[in-house]
Amino acid sequence: GRTVVIMRPAKQNTSSHEGQLRYLIYTLENAVLSLPQGLDKMVWLIDFTGWTLANATPIKTARDSANILQNHYPERLSVAFLFNPPKVFEAFFKVIKVFLDPKSIQKVNFVYKDNEESMKTMYKHIDPEVLPVEFGGKNIVVYNHEDYSKLMTKDDIKTASFWAADGSHMP
Repeated sequence: GRTVVIMRPAKQNTSSHEGQLRYLIYTLENAVLSLPQGLDKMVWLIDFTGWTLANATPIKTARDSANILQNHYPERLSVAFLFNPPKVFEAFFKVIKVFLDPKSIQKVNFVYKDNEESMKTMYKHIDPEVLPVEFGGKNIVVYNHEDYSKLMTKDDIKTASFWAADGSHMP
């Protein structure tokens, strides 16, 4: 029943440090506002399909992103799945995890579509019936940018209403 945030680093389309951080915050704020009543945590599914070093996030952006996640969204993460990351990424994760919160580290799972055991771990958190086919699920859903844009516009209106509804939200 949790909100699942799907991130696709291979498809990121900005090299701007500021732009990447702004989009991360925008996505997380919309996810928080979309959480079902009574739930305060979300699932992250980070799809590394097609990722190459050309798509690599600069160290400064990665560090600042981790800072934002840990210091401004504490305990919002229920579980994270790194889907089909390059094998070298596991070694890289071992290096950077010293900078991460130990509770967060426990929530990170490396999942490979061709590894049945890792897929079972993901299925414990995301029902295969609702999981899109490209992630090993059974849901045949096609991404449509126009539909996505309409949903984001609705979320923007909901966000504006949230901040305007109560004067205590204003700076």
